[in-house]
Amino acid sequence: MVEPDAELPDAVEPIRPQRPRLDDAEVRADMQADERTGFERKKDYLEGFLAQKPVPLSGEEPGGALYEAVIDALKDIYDPEIPVNIYDLGLVYNVEIASAHAIVTMTLTTPNCPVAESMPGEIEMRVGAVPGVGSAEVNLVWEPAWDPQKMSDEAKLELGML
Repeated sequence: MVEPDAELPDAVEPIRPQRPRLDDAEVRADMQADERTGFERKKDYLEGFLAQKPVPLSGEEPGGALYEAVIDALKDIYDPEIPVNIYDLGLVYNVEIASAHAIVTMTLTTPNCPVAESMPGEIEMRVGAVPGVGSAEVNLVWEPAWDPQKMSDEAKLELGML
């Protein structure tokens, strides 16, 4: 233990390496300063990209108003055996909208599902009722087969799987 009256030796400063400086760095030929105009960076590919205005969504692609309205309609349809909507359950594989015609590609939890006959008709009716959709079609597929991994986190939470 050090006595309170004892003198401590002077602290030694650690030796720090010299930091590189921008002045010392090699500069690419296309980035070198022009003595007449000063330092000017060569124009790059982003200039044209940033000058373009974003193309407005037509509504029929993901993110568009009509597409989102169809998704909302699908979220109002519940599997009668499971208290989760068919979209969050992962039964809907794809939604395509072209010229006011909506095509929903989906599956059911099993091929022996008791609503296999009535569910496609209900979906066609609900999606067809969305303003802006003239007609709806449901393609029922069995490949790839549905499994619980296709469910959203909200559905898993609702069913106590998270």
